[in-house]
Amino acid sequence: MDCHSTTPVDARVLEAMLPYFTERFGNAASRSHAFGWEAEEAVEAARAQVAASIGGRAKDLVFTSGATEADNLAIKGVVEAAGPGAHVITQVTEHKAVLDSCKHVERLGGHVTYLPVDGDGRVDPGDVERAITDRTALISVMHVNNEVGTVQPIAELGRVAKARGVPLHCDAAQGSLFAFDVEAMGVDLVSLSAHKMYGPKGVGALWVRRRQPRVALVAQMDGGGHERGRRSGTLDVPSIVGFGEAARLAAAERDADAAHAAALRDRLRAKLEAELDDVHLNGPEPAAGRHPGNLNLSFAYVEAEALMLALKDVVAVSSGSACTSASLEPSYVLRALGIDEDRAHASIRFGLGRLNTADEVDSVADAVVSHVKRLRELSPLYRLHREGTSVDW
Repeated sequence: MDCHSTTPVDARVLEAMLPYFTERFGNAASRSHAFGWEAEEAVEAARAQVAASIGGRAKDLVFTSGATEADNLAIKGVVEAAGPGAHVITQVTEHKAVLDSCKHVERLGGHVTYLPVDGDGRVDPGDVERAITDRTALISVMHVNNEVGTVQPIAELGRVAKARGVPLHCDAAQGSLFAFDVEAMGVDLVSLSAHKMYGPKGVGALWVRRRQPRVALVAQMDGGGHERGRRSGTLDVPSIVGFGEAARLAAAERDADAAHAAALRDRLRAKLEAELDDVHLNGPEPAAGRHPGNLNLSFAYVEAEALMLALKDVVAVSSGSACTSASLEPSYVLRALGIDEDRAHASIRFGLGRLNTADEVDSVADAVVSHVKRLRELSPLYRLHREGTSVDW
């Protein structure tokens, strides 16, 4: 139940990939023989599948090693094309791939505005519009937050960006359960990742608008001029084929997958809240716009690290994003929502997906309830709370 960190490769995706490890092993850049032609044809078919999943032109899609590289290419590439003193607008709960790329921009003399979010983790489009200056080269706001599942108002941001003539970049790695259309939403650059949609790890893409208007982008990887000069390097054909199939399946099965994940998420929440007191939902209620499979809860008087350790033989969960899971600091995302440090330290993120089952939910709920009760019994603060003494847990 850590599907926001990664998902298992769907068996149908693996089946599509396997021939490209063996009999169809050509380099897609080899233009002088059939092995290369076959590989190139497979890559272009996958490019069309991935682009179609977001309503974009296939020629505008650049394959990368993942969404992290795509975020780096989008932000650094646009800023470099804009020239010295370029300004970027983002918000404080972005993925580290965006935030750290923005810090890089600042180190090189650029300017970044980090906008706050409300208690649900949502940025105000009005704040974005007010932050735009004559040097603003890019707005970067994610589609769905990887920790609390908040869905950002991308279409509204697209209207703001288009009215002011500023490109809008969207990290959409966590958004495969939502319909996404680059034209309807007014987005100019989109970062994607295969392993968040039941595809292989190590492959992603950046969709970059090439017309109406054309987004100026400087390549960050040199050597060979692959991907129309925007990202050099030999393409990982098997992984790209898997990415294409994963994107096709995600688009075709989106409604069913979303309904399945939401039902399991709600079942898990209901069981935990029925058996335990002082359980707090972090992020928006589902009706307010939340990822169907995301459930981020704080269990008062329990350290998340201790609970995860107790659950390690039962279920895989997380206390935050995978890229920062080794840190003992409270989640910067939860802190940005106004959640205090103690509650942030008590938070667990459940990420439910396509292959999870109701039986698994019931088993995990029973284990969580049992271990939370046991850990609370070991807490002096909880004992005082139970006795009616006012405490700051």
